[in-house]
Amino acid sequence: MVLPVAGGCVIGVDLGGTKLLAGAVDAGLDVHHRAYRLAPASDLRAVIDAVASVVEEARAAVGGEVRAVGFGIPSLFDHERAVAVSTVHLPIRDVPFRDVMAERLGLPVFVDNDANVAMLAEHRFGAARGAKHALLLTLGTGIGGAIVVDGALVRGALGSAGELGHMVIDLDGPRCQGNCPSRGCLEALASGTALGRDGLQAAHEHPASGLGRALAEGRVMTGALVTELAHDGDPTAGAVMRRVGEYLGIGIASLVNIFNPSVVVVGGGVIAAGELLLEPAREVLAQRALSPSREAARIVPARFGAESGMLGAAILARDGAEEAERAGG
Repeated sequence: MVLPVAGGCVIGVDLGGTKLLAGAVDAGLDVHHRAYRLAPASDLRAVIDAVASVVEEARAAVGGEVRAVGFGIPSLFDHERAVAVSTVHLPIRDVPFRDVMAERLGLPVFVDNDANVAMLAEHRFGAARGAKHALLLTLGTGIGGAIVVDGALVRGALGSAGELGHMVIDLDGPRCQGNCPSRGCLEALASGTALGRDGLQAAHEHPASGLGRALAEGRVMTGALVTELAHDGDPTAGAVMRRVGEYLGIGIASLVNIFNPSVVVVGGGVIAAGELLLEPAREVLAQRALSPSREAARIVPARFGAESGMLGAAILARDGAEEAERAGG
């Protein structure tokens, strides 16, 4: 028998370009159940069905005692209308996502950009806790970003600030992904997708390497595989990882010059690479950023790793539910 969690849970959902993760989270930020699905990328109905499925699984696992659901979605988000204005990776453009999911789930729903909710978790409880000026980059299928200035999240004039992954760092670089019209974006050069692409090229160029042997064995060349082989000591995979880390450092150096943060948090699934990625980024920051900003900025991994987005979405849901309860008297 499933026993309800004392005080009730909220559910946080991190909807990424290729995956979605839901967690039933209590007031102490403990996760009582995790539900994982691949995110359908081509059909809106399939996306909605998959999202509803993970929420219902998490809801059932805690006895149905759920106060609200929070979503972090990879989209520029109009907070006034609660509409996903544009998105690079998923078919949810111009969708009133909050209202659609609230009707489907029969629960209060709160929605924000996925990187913004990841920053919410890291700034309140994680690697950026106490920082008045901070940046966050989430490295996965793409690269999300969030900005804190004077202790507050920066949303911009239309609510679409923080798209740090679409800063161009190479005018003639590879085309960016999905619906992005640009090329040479940080996302195109330092995301998990870029890591897999560069790993595939290196495998073809160095067939005797660990990468080359993995390709010959029929393994799919992903960022996770490149990371695994780099950790195992394959020098070719290590070189690919270092190059991606250097591109990340170039992007961070520019951001440090612009925002002068005390901390730059790097999260998302690619952060499993750890120092293989962060150390070259720190070296480039030291070489390219201006003093004194470069000395003030620390590049650190997200405390909550790839779960920052899910936990931040849960915090968003709890904050929203509590505010609604106060307003209702």
